Amino acid sequence: MMDSVDLLVLCSSQPDLLRNIGTRLASRFRLLESYSLAEASQMVQLHRPALALLDLRHANAQRFNRAWALGQNVETTKLIVLTAPGELTEDRIPVELQGRVALVECKLPGENGSAILKCAESLLTGFTSVHAKEANGVRNDQIEQPSIAEKCRTRTPALQQILKRLEVAARHDVTILLIGETGSGKTHLARMIHESSSRRDEPLLTVACGALPGELIESELFGHVKGAFTSAHADKEGKFLAAGRGTILLDEIDVLTPEQQVKLLRVIEDGLFEPVGSNATNKVAARIIAASNVELQPLVNSGRFRADLYYRLNTLSFVIPPLRSRLPDIEPLARHFVNLHAASHSITINKIDDAFIAALVRYPWPGNVREMENAIRSAVIYSQQGILTADTLPPNVLAGHVDETNAGGSSEESEIAALASQLPSESLGNRMELTEKQMIEQALLNNRFSRTKTAEQLGISRVTLYNKMKKYGMMQMSK
Repeated sequence: MMDSVDLLVLCSSQPDLLRNIGTRLASRFRLLESYSLAEASQMVQLHRPALALLDLRHANAQRFNRAWALGQNVETTKLIVLTAPGELTEDRIPVELQGRVALVECKLPGENGSAILKCAESLLTGFTSVHAKEANGVRNDQIEQPSIAEKCRTRTPALQQILKRLEVAARHDVTILLIGETGSGKTHLARMIHESSSRRDEPLLTVACGALPGELIESELFGHVKGAFTSAHADKEGKFLAAGRGTILLDEIDVLTPEQQVKLLRVIEDGLFEPVGSNATNKVAARIIAASNVELQPLVNSGRFRADLYYRLNTLSFVIPPLRSRLPDIEPLARHFVNLHAASHSITINKIDDAFIAALVRYPWPGNVREMENAIRSAVIYSQQGILTADTLPPNVLAGHVDETNAGGSSEESEIAALASQLPSESLGNRMELTEKQMIEQALLNNRFSRTKTAEQLGISRVTLYNKMKKYGMMQMSK
């Protein structure tokens, strides 16, 4: 059974592929990115990931040999190899690697993301090598998919029942409504619904309605034509068209204005819409999953949400319980996040004190799973001598009460934000009194330990950042 949190080394010399494929895989794996096979080999030796995804399009024989050697040296790691169409066949895979390698043909960065996920599943569930099109007589649509409940592995009976119902709903081509507090896992569940449906080979696109200015939501959803408004300098394809026959997740649907709600109702009922500024009517082929951080019925009662739209959405609705109502899940989730971030930051954790787990169980987690993951990542980074003690947790978690920065679950990155807020956010050239090491540490905190974003903030390349982090012994802070 495939674990949604397995470690995966992603190797490509193309930044676009790292970004596009990485985006598709990020919800299922903890990614370690590399630009070279040599660095990827070192990562595999050090971290022993479940999978390594290698971009070998148009590669020469020497690069293929290095890739096979990588797989042979670490027998616990399985390989997904990206090749150009017609470039590599199954019979060229060494005999000793048969069953541990999957081939995916793709021309462009980001292409065949669904096939990559399927190959990952086939490898991790024990299937033999599976080609993206068809290999050994096994088609992709014949690969057995683990259920949503199996992927979540929850120990909470109420959530187990919800996931069983979600599994049934996912197989039927209907609109689904997910309701749950911030950080409770709605986006992750939406992806699992998509991957359990007949649309799994098509895109899953997300529109964060709450993160967009109200006047831009319609353009984001439906697109616009040139000149539709002041900043519309060219035609734009909206998410409903871009999703094709895939799935579109409308997050924070409760923020839509009454006018936007009317247009969404028409999309759900008739499958029709017009781009902003256009009279041309388009037909929607995508499936809709809507998500809200709050119950919609009170909004209907107060007149802030249309009753007819609510009733259409509420046909198949699921309320995701907050983490504080899932006490049996806290310890296994915590141990999972410890293993995840210890591997990601190259930190060895040999022991977790009972007081550490007790503090996690005692705290109400207003930011839910996302807040707990951030707190544990921080604790792993600041652990000493391979031991996780309670005092490595954020002060409010240790004290068992919610502070003003994360009350009500409003902070999505409370612990990292708290760390970053203690340091100024300036480039390397603006504060000469700070040392280079301090500035790099500051930027890593501000960017949640992303090397790519950190390098961009500091105005240096990822290679330069990598070398400086090695110089200052900061590799444990990267992800």
